[in-house]
Amino acid sequence: MEVVEGPFVTRRQELGAASARSLLLTVLGEFVLPGGRPVWTASLIELLADLDVAEKAARQAIMRTADSGWIAASRIGRETRWSLTAAGTRLLREGTERIYGFAAGDRSWDGRWLVLTVGVPENNRALRQRLRTQLGWAGLGCLDAGTWVTPRVDREQEARRVLDELGLRAGSWSFVATAGAVGDERTLARTAWDLDAIERRYEDFLDLVGRRRPRTDRQALVAQVRLVQEWRRFPLLDPGLPRELLPPRWSGNRAAEVFRERHAGWAPRAQRAWEELTEGR
Repeated sequence: MEVVEGPFVTRRQELGAASARSLLLTVLGEFVLPGGRPVWTASLIELLADLDVAEKAARQAIMRTADSGWIAASRIGRETRWSLTAAGTRLLREGTERIYGFAAGDRSWDGRWLVLTVGVPENNRALRQRLRTQLGWAGLGCLDAGTWVTPRVDREQEARRVLDELGLRAGSWSFVATAGAVGDERTLARTAWDLDAIERRYEDFLDLVGRRRPRTDRQALVAQVRLVQEWRRFPLLDPGLPRELLPPRWSGNRAAEVFRERHAGWAPRAQRAWEELTEGR
């Protein structure tokens, strides 16, 4: 049965509830960043209401984003409009490049691995968790308590920054190598990353997006924001492995294709609705 864009819940809870601030950043990155024009508070609150964000939560999200230095206010009479700051522009541009670069398609691989060994005291669980989180964000997978790997050898500089920030550079080593005759690289990838869990998230995404059939420009605007909001999680969840290391019929390939198709298809109507929402004030 066809479902028109609107509130609904799947058995897996729409990949987790999006926070008001996260949705606001998606709106800013998708529509304010490209145009470079300020946007009225009322326009943001109205669009966030369409995304099921209460007015109080929307206003709090705007103020917290301003407090972080990412947007700045200018008053005209009793109304306020918001512009991206230099820091906000940089943040959103980096995020946009990561989101759309991740959906760009196949990733070539030269067969080399970056291997990182890190010594962390056994009794420092907080530091171990910070290391796991930050190296995970950098795309590295954990083989055991002290060994991390990625087929993206260009991640070495990012990994080194993590070690410097955590004070773990001393006593750590990095190696660039190819696999030998012992063991299977796909098994290694499954050890380092929970590919089954990642694939389930892609299946959730495909299920959600497949239900959406926006009929009006305003529905296309809402659908576009939700599409980007849901896709933006994957550069952090998925290490972006080359096809040689992925299971056959990897759902991530289909998900990336669907993201590109839906985004391109909904963009003209979404942009018209955004202009109507923001220029009519």
